[in-house]
Amino acid sequence: MAAILCAVCWHYRGQIAMALRELDTPLSLSESHLPKPDAERYATMKEDVERWRKNLATKHAKAKTAAEKDKVLAEARGFLESVLPEMMRCWLGTRWDFHGTSEVPGEGKIACGYFVATVLRDAGFRVDRYKLAQQSSQSILRSFLPREALSLQVGVPYESYAAGLKKAEHGIRIVGLDSHVAFLVTGNDDFRFIHSSGSKPWCVVDEGENDADVLRRSNYRVQGCLTADKEVLRRWLAGKTIEVREDSSATASAARN
Repeated sequence: MAAILCAVCWHYRGQIAMALRELDTPLSLSESHLPKPDAERYATMKEDVERWRKNLATKHAKAKTAAEKDKVLAEARGFLESVLPEMMRCWLGTRWDFHGTSEVPGEGKIACGYFVATVLRDAGFRVDRYKLAQQSSQSILRSFLPREALSLQVGVPYESYAAGLKKAEHGIRIVGLDSHVAFLVTGNDDFRFIHSSGSKPWCVVDEGENDADVLRRSNYRVQGCLTADKEVLRRWLAGKTIEVREDSSATASAARN
């Protein structure tokens, strides 16, 4: 019997080899279609952000009236809303891991909480990324924003939630889900969901409404807009330390998924 089987395999070796190559193709294509992290651009952007922050901080300090100071805050907001998504996208394709703590796009792996904390730190927010990343999503939000600035929705159908996001003002938001934390970029009647995904394809991704399955599946959604808050902008300009609100329960693990 073994001899017959070997003979059959040898006779059809060409077809078998072709079939195996075809089975392997989707795996190779999926790898090749993943975006490539851009560590070099990220490093340059970190330097540029710090230079811009210092220049805007000087302008804000020299402003004599409330209106002049508000104008500088508006510049700071516009700058952050432009540069933060680009910094996030430098990480696209970086692999996810529950314990990932990478600081460089494409090197090692990164958990969702560390992705959020690292991008914010590298964009000029003076925050302990290790401590921030280990908190629950709501504590991450409360480290930056007052409770009244947060929007909590539980059990809302995804279609209704997405429709609300598309009507939201321009901004960079943090969103906390059942067991996940991510960025939401809103504006122009659209939104982008940028996060280190613990679901397929298990890497940092930039997703629109129809692709954001993790956002769709979550029953719990809490979010707040960082760039709409003037105090957040003032602290960024001044380089003030962001005090991390620490969890008092095991819910901190949600921020690391």
